Amino acid sequence: MIDYHKYYEFENGYGASVIQNQYSYGGDKGLYEVAVLKGDDICYDTPITSDVVGHCTLEKVADILNQIKNL
Repeated sequence: MIDYHKYYEFENGYGASVIQNQYSYGGDKGLYEVAVLKGDDICYDTPITSDVVGHCTLEKVADILNQIKNL
């Protein structure tokens, strides 16, 4: 498995970390884990989630990124 990690930054000050590896939630099944970021830190108090979101398809990742962009 090739490790995948990409950061996203949005104009509203939020961002995202998208990962897929042997330790991420769903990574062993080819799925992704998304964390909402505020600056360099994981943000645990958004309407999107209070934790990371695991077991995401690419479509779910795109949906979450759109939600973060619109916070």
